[in-house]
Amino acid sequence: MIIDFHCHAGKGDLLTAPANTNAPIEPYLRRARAAGIDKTVVVAGFNSDYAKANAEVARIVARHPDRLIGFAFVNCKRDRGRIRQMLERSVREWGFRGIKVHGVEALPTREVCDAAQALGLPMLVDVTARAHVVDMFAPQYPHVDFVIAHLGSFLDDFRALQQVVDQLVRYPNVYADTSAVRRFDYIVEAVKSAGPHKLLFGTDGPWLHPALEKYKIKLLKLSPKDEALILGGNAIRLMQKAARRRLPSGAARVGRKESAFAFS
Repeated sequence: MIIDFHCHAGKGDLLTAPANTNAPIEPYLRRARAAGIDKTVVVAGFNSDYAKANAEVARIVARHPDRLIGFAFVNCKRDRGRIRQMLERSVREWGFRGIKVHGVEALPTREVCDAAQALGLPMLVDVTARAHVVDMFAPQYPHVDFVIAHLGSFLDDFRALQQVVDQLVRYPNVYADTSAVRRFDYIVEAVKSAGPHKLLFGTDGPWLHPALEKYKIKLLKLSPKDEALILGGNAIRLMQKAARRRLPSGAARVGRKESAFAFS
């Protein structure tokens, strides 16, 4: 099974850039189907109200339950004091499987990490080239799986890319996605140094073409087993592990919705 671990969906309300204006899922789904992608993790685009934006993502996921898996987006500054509540709703009402935090707004705080640990959720984090913060939160929360978006830098900061490769080696709970990584040799180095079990295929759709992003994984020329780990096996493992760690009360309430995201 091929899983895109990083895609956006829904309308933003800031209207200053594509990422905060609109992330149309239908064109992405057509491209993803043609590229052989089976399931996709979706999060909102940038928004001034993530409670509202996450609810919209939930409606989008409900329209495509066989294709989409929801993650909750939170702003660790603006949503301070209600993050646990927002995440509990996302898990228990909508069957969401993880968290997204973006450093352009706010980097991870203890509040969001505590909630991730308590609810058993992996966290997709864009550290916006500030890879040093991984050395802060990863050892503090060894039971939370952190997936560092874009291997640490959407904007090709080679220092951040190299630092995240090193962090993949040092921290068992740190992973990275391959979306928008243009400096291909750092993906090669990540596989060589940390192993294929530490990378997850992602596209940063709908703005980046899923077939193009997937082809980067093909260019690694890995064994079928190792390629399958990056293209979906690692994502399945992290989300299944998270489901097993989830609070019993939450698991009981979301069991029916989670069955829609069963992996086979």
